[in-house]
Amino acid sequence: MSARPFPEPIDTLKRIVGLIGRAELDRRDVLKVEGEDGLAFASGFAVAGVEALLRGDRERPATGTTRHRQVVDRILFLREARLKTTEDGSRYTYPLAEIAASAGMSAQRLDRVLKTGRAPNLVHAAEIAAFFGEGIKFLTGPPARSLDRVLRQIHTDPVIRLLGDSGSAGTTGSGCHIDTVACQAARALADVPEDTARPFVALIKSVAGPPR
Repeated sequence: MSARPFPEPIDTLKRIVGLIGRAELDRRDVLKVEGEDGLAFASGFAVAGVEALLRGDRERPATGTTRHRQVVDRILFLREARLKTTEDGSRYTYPLAEIAASAGMSAQRLDRVLKTGRAPNLVHAAEIAAFFGEGIKFLTGPPARSLDRVLRQIHTDPVIRLLGDSGSAGTTGSGCHIDTVACQAARALADVPEDTARPFVALIKSVAGPPR
């Protein structure tokens, strides 16, 4: 039996669901799909595509053409989603000339790339990704692998790990959402050795709950 070529997001999702259940977190807070703090934004894919992968749907094998189109689509996504912020708080898309200059390209060439759907070479693509604070894998990674990368980051989040582990150790609590005192305290304890932090997290959870 051959191994899977890529990790399946649904497998990582199941592990996260188990942790957030023990941590008594709200799944809607941890696994948002839409919005600037959602899974679609972080992975660079459309909401519908992310939701399909979370249901366990398998992605279709990519061809040369679809791989080029994917890189171009993610460059367009980055330009639309990662906006430039001015001193007065205004936000707008980066000019093509500014993006192209960062990659050592002309604005005309980048414009042609985006219109034809023919991806730039890997050196230029990496520079464009870096301009937006991302690595080349953000542009080239298959959808399932890209989403799984984001989910794995959530799975190792210190709040979820600390609260989830303390919950599995039998502590009690009456509910914890991502922005509550308990979660903020857990994040503050993220750099503390896990064995040391766990009893503090358990105590905070019990204190943060409503009176019985």
